[in-house]
Parts: sequence; C-alpha cells; structure tokens
Amino acid sequence: MKKILILLFVLVNFIYAKQEARLNDYLKFIKVVNIIEKYYVEPLSTNQIVEKLLKGGIAELDAHSSFLDKKGYKELKVTTNGEFGGLGIVVGMKKGVLTIISPIDDTPAFRAGVKANDIILKINNKATIDMTLDEAVNLMRGKPGTKITLTLVRDGKPVVVHITRAIIKVKSVKSYDFKDYPTIKYIRISSFDKNVVSSLKDIMSNLKGKKGLIIDLRNNPGGLLTQALGTLDMFIDDGKLLSEKGRSARENQTWYAHSSGTYSKIPIVILVNGGSASASEIVSGAMQDHKRAIIVGEKTFGKGSVQAIIPINADEAVRLTIARYYLPSGRTIQAVGVTPDIKVVPAKVTPIKNLGIDIKESELKAHLKAELQKINKKRIVKNIKEKYKKIDGDNQLQTAVDILKALIIEKEK
Repeated sequence: MKKILILLFVLVNFIYAKQEARLNDYLKFIKVVNIIEKYYVEPLSTNQIVEKLLKGGIAELDAHSSFLDKKGYKELKVTTNGEFGGLGIVVGMKKGVLTIISPIDDTPAFRAGVKANDIILKINNKATIDMTLDEAVNLMRGKPGTKITLTLVRDGKPVVVHITRAIIKVKSVKSYDFKDYPTIKYIRISSFDKNVVSSLKDIMSNLKGKKGLIIDLRNNPGGLLTQALGTLDMFIDDGKLLSEKGRSARENQTWYAHSSGTYSKIPIVILVNGGSASASEIVSGAMQDHKRAIIVGEKTFGKGSVQAIIPINADEAVRLTIARYYLPSGRTIQAVGVTPDIKVVPAKVTPIKNLGIDIKESELKAHLKAELQKINKKRIVKNIKEKYKKIDGDNQLQTAVDILKALIIEKEK
C-alpha cells in the first residue's frame, strides 16, 4: 500500500510539473505579445502580433507547414477547385530558399522558359529573402491578364522573365506514338490531378499492338495521392504500394495492389528529373521497388511528407505536416528523392547570358551565395506538339526508347 501511495505521489507531481511547464510557456507567449505591443517601433494590434508570431513560428517547423490567415485560407480553397489565375509553377522552400519545383506544361511560366530548380530572387521588385512560402504564392497569384516579373537565379546567374497570368487549366495526360518506333507508346503525365487514372485507362485499353511504354514524369510536381495509387495499381498486381506513418496512429496507413485490371507484363521505362516531386516520386519509387519499371533520368526533388489543413475557425487554418510516406521497400522519399536506375542528363544545352541585373548585397542571405553554386545545371528540352513524338536531341527520351527496344526483344525470345 505504501509503495502504491508513493507511486501516486510521484505521478501527481509529474503531472503537476508538466502542467506548470505548459502554463509557463503560455505565460511566456503572452509576455512576448505584451512587450511587442508596448515597445515595437510601429503600433500593432494584439491580433496582428499573434498572427505574425503564428506565421513565423509554424513556418519554423518545416518548409511545408504554415499558418493560413483569412486571405490565405480563402485562396487555398479557390486553388483546390482546379482552376485559378496564376503562372503555372509549383514552388517550395529548398534549404531555406524559394525554389521552383517545376513549371506545369503549357502554362504561362512554362512558355516563358521557367525551369525546375530556378531560385526566385525577386517577385516584381520585392526580394523573397525571409518571405514565407504563402506570402510568395499570394504575390504571384492575381487576375488573369495581369503581368508579373520574376528575377530568377539559374546556374549562379540572374535571369529575368516576364509572365502574363492566366487561368490555369491543365490537360494532365497526353500520349503520342513514335513514327520510327511504332511498338512503343509515349505517355506524358504533367501532374496527378483527378483525371489521371481515367485518362490512363482510356490509353491502356487502346494500345493497338504496343509492346512497351514510356511514362514521362519529368517536371511533374505531384498532386492527388489517390491518382498516384490508382496509377500504381494499374501496373502492379500484388504487394504493398505505399505506407504513411505519422505521430498519430490514425495517420498510419498502408495501401496494397489489386490484381484485377492490371497491366503487369508490358515493359515500362519511367523518366524523372529534379522537377519530379511528391506523387510522381511515389509512382516512380514504388515501380522501382517492385522492379516493374526502369527509372531513367536525374534524381527527383525529395518531397515525401503529408500535409493536412486543420481549420482553427471558419476563416483561419493551419497547414501542418502530419506524416511521411514510405515506399514498398520501407525507404523514405523525404529530402532523399528517388535515384534513377540509369542516370542520364538531357543532351541539349542552351547557354544563359548574364543579363547584368543589379542585385544588392542586402537582398541576399549569406547562405544563398553558397546555395547558388550547388545548383545542378538544367538543360532545356524542346516541347513538341505534334501527332508523333519526336526525340529531337532529348538524350533521356532516346535512352528510354533504346532500353524499351532491348526489353521488347528480350521478352519476345
């Protein structure tokens, strides 16, 4: 009995100490708000101070978590409808720097020559240093037809692009035949929107004697998890597709393949690069783990975390990272990416001239200089809009064709 009482005493003291520590943290936050309200050089309301502290504090957790104020939450809802006024780029924070994950096919940014891994240095005349991801996105969005100027950094040199905003409507899946390689079907998936699986099913049901597939996920920034899983389920007939693990047990999930309706025999080569992120990494990584496809190209972006939008009230919310994705082998994508089976860089190189942009030292963080030197050189691949897909010096695509030809010959032996 005495031992039980001692244990209860220890437990009560532990709980009290924990609650006291939490209370001290709350009091500290209130004190900071009061100090700012009283002494800050510009007058701010309590609400303004709290919002700023929340935005800065949550952004410190990771590159994808953020506080959504009334305006940000409203714009997020607009974006998820699939049609919005913007540039056609997916951006993220990479080592603290605002970076383009990838331009979306056939959008204003794509046509202006924006490239994956370009650093956004200025939006119009505003430097992006210390700017949050949400603030940058809000600046870039706007009414269709309005113009915006981005100052980018590519290969250590400034590049200025002028873009006219437009309603972003993307046809996410396109397919082509090769005139010189009639047994190979080329499928381009530019993003994983709600139409990907249905579009793929239409293509796969009408292959007409095709003996091999090239699935191009280069510069695919991701999209809906359901579409990525549905894509995998079309080509993998058994086993684990993906796992999700978080702090909460309810976030732990595993998805498995189904044998029905699966094209499990046709040889596949998947093309990826540094602009392939999130859902495209799930697809390429799982296909690699199952040895269902050969992955060709460059290492992918490395975005393998799960975000949830958690409302605070009717007008505000928190976007919070709640879990990580794990491929069938158990490996993570987050900050690692998918390494291709065969590394191939594009063959075409377009020289970039130094445009002589005046970038003030005060606009750059110290770590930015070092970061610029680490950027891998990206080449420009010609966009073809014809009945037949042309290779036109695309070394990655040519390699994929050569691999498929060998696989088809081997299969037919």
